[in-house]
Amino acid sequence: MEEQGRIHGQHGLEEIGIRNVNTVWWNLNTPALYEHALQRHEALLAHLGPLVVRTGQFTGRSPNDKYVVKEPSSEGVVWWGPVNQPIDEERYRALRARLTAYFQGKDLYVEDCYIGADPATQMPIRVITETAWHKLFARNMFLRERDPEKLAGHKPEFNIIHAPGFNADPQLDGTHSEVFVLVHFGRKETIIGGTSYAGEIKKAMFTVMNYYLPRRGVLSMHCSANYGKDENDVAIFFGLSGTGKTTLSADPERTLIGDDEHGWSDEGVFNFEGGCYAKVIGLDPKTEPEIYETTRRFGTILENVAIDTRSRRVDLGSDAFTENTRASYPISHIPNATRAGRAGHPKTIIMLTCDAFGVLPPVARLSNAQAMYHFLSGYTAKVAGTERGVTEPQATFSACFGAPFMALKPSVYADLLGQKIVGHDVQTWLINTGWSGGPYGIGERMSLPYTRAMVRAVLNGGLDGVPLKEDPVFGVQVPEACPDVPSEVLQPRSTWQAPAAYDQQARELAGMFVENFKQFEADVSKEVRAAGPQM
Repeated sequence: MEEQGRIHGQHGLEEIGIRNVNTVWWNLNTPALYEHALQRHEALLAHLGPLVVRTGQFTGRSPNDKYVVKEPSSEGVVWWGPVNQPIDEERYRALRARLTAYFQGKDLYVEDCYIGADPATQMPIRVITETAWHKLFARNMFLRERDPEKLAGHKPEFNIIHAPGFNADPQLDGTHSEVFVLVHFGRKETIIGGTSYAGEIKKAMFTVMNYYLPRRGVLSMHCSANYGKDENDVAIFFGLSGTGKTTLSADPERTLIGDDEHGWSDEGVFNFEGGCYAKVIGLDPKTEPEIYETTRRFGTILENVAIDTRSRRVDLGSDAFTENTRASYPISHIPNATRAGRAGHPKTIIMLTCDAFGVLPPVARLSNAQAMYHFLSGYTAKVAGTERGVTEPQATFSACFGAPFMALKPSVYADLLGQKIVGHDVQTWLINTGWSGGPYGIGERMSLPYTRAMVRAVLNGGLDGVPLKEDPVFGVQVPEACPDVPSEVLQPRSTWQAPAAYDQQARELAGMFVENFKQFEADVSKEVRAAGPQM
């Protein structure tokens, strides 16, 4: 085993059973990784400096191919079911042994880094992969160690072993397909194979943090976060992929903490990551200038973005490979992002939903009980390309706005959220970035400038004192006016050509809410049970 790179780890790969590989490239910096990715034909260099990569047939996450190993240390804690599918240790050991055998004779890339910007709960991790560009992805997305001496002594508490070129055998391994994401909390490692979609790496570690942090009294959240004039004016934005977390938190008037994954401790909010992973399909430089500029910078990875191979200019409007085109970039590419990754306690919570039925109001105030209800419901629409097989928006309920990544029972996260909302007197709002004037196929997606105006009004007090009207079905409080937004847009029923059709659609969606929430009724108070739609 030859070892090359900037700084070799003292705790080597032999300790976890990886042996007889060709060269291990340790902790290469970004320019060196560019050279490797280009020399190995893993990527193309685009105009102005980003790397353009392809992920093959899998251009989104594979949630049905994620498993948690059933082992003594975690068996009684994990939320078992369709999200956390069990797999036994014997199958894990067999698959892992074949994976490490696959690595023999190959070059490997190692990134020693951290997840979590809070020093009290920060976890040292290691990403081991067979491709230079995935190593660069890890370098972008996680937190770097800049002290050479500390980097040399880095001892990971969790390993990600990533082999996109190695496939599972479903008949032999008990998996659904050749793709696998297996989390072993006892061994403190995750093995990933059969897919080049880089998002599996970051979401695997998000699952890990969702397992460990709540058991220490820290709420882990699938949200973006920013703050205003000072670090105590914090807003967090809950939401699944495609609802606008990244877009709405990248506000030139506010400081970005992070775009996707955060913790909320007794000290305040902190980012898990050191980078952003933004959807870039149809990115408009006028309405999303900060994110657009990242697609024109050295160090950014553009995943499945179309490129003219002669001019080397990219086409962000093309969905030739997928609608789920992505940009991975260090958070320092956003000019108004904090390098500290931390701030105070939230003053405002915004729950984002992308309502494909066109029923929910575009902005509404929630009571504390309604906040708990909507957090547990996690209603939105899966957006095309985010997961395999999703080609148009589909209504879905995802507990805690992130069920695919929740390792524990949803009530664990909801109880923590409820305590923090009351303890810090947090205002909660629901914002619908989905359809207006009718459902998907009839209505239109809510105008981004209108949504930005609503968010701005929520955060700067523009809705203080504005009369509120209770939605007759969902019970939320809808402002009768909002600066820079036509008043008729605020009442979704008035935007439909056929109000009776709206009423029918609203009843159908309300019924879906009620049916979905039955699974949580035994774990919540009567106030929360009563906070749902009135049929």
